Amino acid sequence: MAVDGKALSRARDRLAALRESHEALRRQRQEEVYAKAPELRRTDAALRALLGEVVRASVGASGGMALAEIEQRSLDLCAQKAEQLVARGFPADYLDEIVHCRRCGDSGYLPDGSMCACLRDLYEAERRAAREEALRSSAERFSDFRLDYYGAEAREVMSLTLDFCRSYAALFGPDSPNLLFQGGTGLGKTFLANCVAKVVLERGFSVCFETVLRAFEAFESQKFSRDAESYADAARHVQAIRDCDLLILDDLGTELTTNFTQSALYDILDSRLTAGKKMIFSTNLSDAELEARYMPQIISRLNGEFDTVLFKGRDIRAIRKELRYR
Repeated sequence: MAVDGKALSRARDRLAALRESHEALRRQRQEEVYAKAPELRRTDAALRALLGEVVRASVGASGGMALAEIEQRSLDLCAQKAEQLVARGFPADYLDEIVHCRRCGDSGYLPDGSMCACLRDLYEAERRAAREEALRSSAERFSDFRLDYYGAEAREVMSLTLDFCRSYAALFGPDSPNLLFQGGTGLGKTFLANCVAKVVLERGFSVCFETVLRAFEAFESQKFSRDAESYADAARHVQAIRDCDLLILDDLGTELTTNFTQSALYDILDSRLTAGKKMIFSTNLSDAELEARYMPQIISRLNGEFDTVLFKGRDIRAIRKELRYR
């Protein structure tokens, strides 16, 4: 899966800030210890001097200590340092390097060059934050929904649909129903789904807005990717789809229907229903078309666990085009 360079840069910056914070704390502790125990300063100086001996020994310079002797001397000094710290009332590891992640030492990368899980978690958090911010700042607002694009009969239906979606977003919570936005192309399903997402996010809930193609791509990458980073990326994406408070899955029925995509859709439905997580699916397909496309286990859950929200009228895009050329 493609890497979001901006999100990765922000994640690296966060990790760098964490390293700087830890180093500042270590220096603060060092000054505190040196003020109370001057002998620790001399012990640290002796340890630093051993680094020069390591260099001399590695290049075979004469007059230096042997590596085995250096190693033993280093161990003795470290033990002495720990004893001095404890004697002064400090933990034995009080001056050790402070790291958040022992696997990579807070560098973000493992010895083999692959991204460490700590950096990947920050990266995913940045990507989620960017997606949520994009939803929050999106232009779609309930107040901008144009009922005048609909004919008289359809307008009555769409007025009820608009009011319902507005209320759903304002009252969203654990007891909210799952919704199936159903109707033809260009009737405002994605627009109102975005409006719902925006309000639900502003109320503090987590929202994933996914096209069905992108969601299934994540499941496919998780299952078939042989690259460790791509697999980990996809696995986190799939977990977000399973765990967010509200999943909005747009354009159900536009994907190529295979055993794999049906299995992925069933996985989404079953895992989220079991966990009591809420969903909004949108589709251009009729009930008959849905039944013809999906396996009975999926249809049973759509029929039994989702409330249908109908969208009526003519394709708004076509209407806008006609108005432009009048």
